[in-house]
Amino acid sequence: MSRRCELTAKGPQVGHTVSHSNIKTKRRFLPNLVNVTFISEALGRNVRLRVSTSAIKSVDHNGGLDPFLLKAKAAVLSPRALDLKRAIQKKVGPTPAPAKKAS
Repeated sequence: MSRRCELTAKGPQVGHTVSHSNIKTKRRFLPNLVNVTFISEALGRNVRLRVSTSAIKSVDHNGGLDPFLLKAKAAVLSPRALDLKRAIQKKVGPTPAPAKKAS
């Protein structure tokens, strides 16, 4: 299974473990991934995703899974999350473009 968040595309990073004598050994910093069940109000069903804990906070901050996916860029979403986004857009309709500021 891939160690990548399905909503934010966070993945493993590479760094060093530095000993007291300053010897550097390669290591991997893995994202904190958890299996979570989100509720999609637009689709009317539960959705299980493997996401990072920071993504859970972001989803909560944006008001739920549906608003988060509608705002998210398609490039960072996993194929499953992208399918969910398309299904939500089909149910809800197109999102309005942000208004441009007049200078």
